[in-house]
Amino acid sequence: MASKTDRVMSLRAVRQLRRVRTFYTGGVLLWALLTAFTAWQLPGSRQMWVSALLLAVFSGLLLAASLWLQRLQTTGSRRPAHHAASRKATAPRHAHA
Repeated sequence: MASKTDRVMSLRAVRQLRRVRTFYTGGVLLWALLTAFTAWQLPGSRQMWVSALLLAVFSGLLLAASLWLQRLQTTGSRRPAHHAASRKATAPRHAHA
């Protein structure tokens, strides 16, 4: 059974990977636009190939972050169910006047 610190670390990792995935998505979009523009202006130039290389790097990073996020989310969903009622679901013990 996983400890509470493992669960907290997992939630932190998921949040961080979501932020990183958003950043890499922006990088892929930016470099895709710049690669297309450079290929239109200067086809076959060094600038175009560097832009294409950076597009490939950001695409690889986006793919890796997406796979890690998917793996973390699937392992988190297999935790055992907790059947006790939550504190929010129970009625208050004291009546307030």
